Amino acid sequence: MSPQPGHPGGARVNAPSLFSRRSLELQARVREFMETHVHPNEETFDREIEAAENRFSTPPILETLKGRARDEGLWNLFLPPEAEPDDDADPQTRYGAGLSNLEYALICEVMGRVEWAPEVFNCNAPDTGNMETLARYGTPAQREEWLEPLLAGEIRSSFAMTEPDVASSDATNIRSSIVREGDEWVINGHKWWATQAPRAECRLFIFMGKTDPDAARHRQQSMVLVPRDAAGIEVVRPLGVFGYDSAPVGHGEVRFTDVRVPAGNMLLGPGRGFEIAQGRLGPGRIHHCMRLIGVAERAIEDMAERARTRVAFSGPLAEKGALRHALAECRIAVDQARLLTLHAAHMMDTVGNKAARREIAMIKVVAPRMACRVLDQAIQVHGALGVSPDTWLAAAYAHSRTLRLADGPDEVHLEALAKLELRASRES
Repeated sequence: MSPQPGHPGGARVNAPSLFSRRSLELQARVREFMETHVHPNEETFDREIEAAENRFSTPPILETLKGRARDEGLWNLFLPPEAEPDDDADPQTRYGAGLSNLEYALICEVMGRVEWAPEVFNCNAPDTGNMETLARYGTPAQREEWLEPLLAGEIRSSFAMTEPDVASSDATNIRSSIVREGDEWVINGHKWWATQAPRAECRLFIFMGKTDPDAARHRQQSMVLVPRDAAGIEVVRPLGVFGYDSAPVGHGEVRFTDVRVPAGNMLLGPGRGFEIAQGRLGPGRIHHCMRLIGVAERAIEDMAERARTRVAFSGPLAEKGALRHALAECRIAVDQARLLTLHAAHMMDTVGNKAARREIAMIKVVAPRMACRVLDQAIQVHGALGVSPDTWLAAAYAHSRTLRLADGPDEVHLEALAKLELRASRES
């Protein structure tokens, strides 16, 4: 794989043996769509959010762009072939575009250049992870009720796992309960950082809690489908990140009090929550990392433009040695992270998520750290403008810093990686 850095819209990769003709065509079409329709409407998006009566309701420009992307066939590109419930190769009947994790990764990078752009193509988290969960583990009835409207972009969803009262980086700490009473599950719990929970269009929670606290450590947890309008659900507040509320998506603190759902809303079966979580997280981590690479790529472009055009101390910033070296270091860091992430995606496609856990752990540490460093340098080059709301950089930094915690903090992935290395040393 040979990335050619600096191309507006993300790197081009010239490796036809790894990419189908269709995937290369989709990469080009998504890049063109971003340049033609998304980037020119960033200010419109911001204005509509600020003018909205409810900041957590989808702005009109986003609905317009989603309709255009769907009409152009740039929709649900994220689902890999193994997530399909049936061995049906007909493009008209499968859920996604049939791309591998590697093929989708570069498309994801292009989308990541604008925080809200993935939703334009119905490829935004947490809906992507929730849709893949339903596709892999849902019953036909569950898929009909929830997956089909999600695939159509008619509703949004949330994933409720993290809790404020325990260290949720260790999911075995979760205290929320899911108790069977007759033909229903009764749910009680206090969750937060449930992305999209404040959103007007959110209709579904995938809720993780304990069904059997006396079972083996990783068999206590289960996942259940909870309709947003079920009695006993309270969205306490939206949560901001460094002052940014991520509207219209948002992150919510939510209380579930004696919430009742039918017994058929359980995913896969009691005690299988960790199994579902592990199947869900691999692709999502690839998506997060590639989006961050798109963010960093854009930051480098803006940094270079600022350095060429800004004059200080008798010359352009681009002539200052310290800045030139910093820019070069950013280029190295971005390309290293991209290649490592593409390698992880290739491993997932060829040997499976479990066998690729070493590579997935590495990228989840490397990519957010890299994005934060590159954005910090871009902010520094922009001076006071960089920390203001007049550029996209400050909000992007807040979002990127959050991803050093989301899907597991750095320390969890470093510990997992160390265990694998020590085990390999013993076995050699």
